[in-house]
Amino acid sequence: MHITRYTDYSLRVLMYLAAKGDTLSTIKEIADSYQISKNHLMKIVQELNTKGYVIAVRGKNGGLKLKNEPSEINIGDLVRDIEQDLSLVECFKDGANCIITPGCQLKVIFDQALTAFLEKLDEYTLADLIPDNKRAQISQLLNIAG
Repeated sequence: MHITRYTDYSLRVLMYLAAKGDTLSTIKEIADSYQISKNHLMKIVQELNTKGYVIAVRGKNGGLKLKNEPSEINIGDLVRDIEQDLSLVECFKDGANCIITPGCQLKVIFDQALTAFLEKLDEYTLADLIPDNKRAQISQLLNIAG
């Protein structure tokens, strides 16, 4: 299983917002903290907003914040929402061309592995990624003031 950079950055945005708390954050702040492209983050933030993970406040004093408490944001759900393709092998896809697909058990085994992977992620929330005993350290690493 490979988590895309898009999902990785989505998680990073949410972690940043969780570490910052109720104070609004800008995309530029987040991009600067992680040293990643602001333009790339804009697309990610737009999707996180559309899917209900963040609230985007427009205007001069605008910014981003989490829509829900970190404990209410499930990591497994987020990965399912953000990942474009969870196909581990070709035979997961419609129109697969592998000639042994009808008799092969690889798809069954990989499907079980993917299910177990996602079920494991379902055990965690955003709050687990920013535990109280690590919040100050994460905030310092991300250069979050206050």
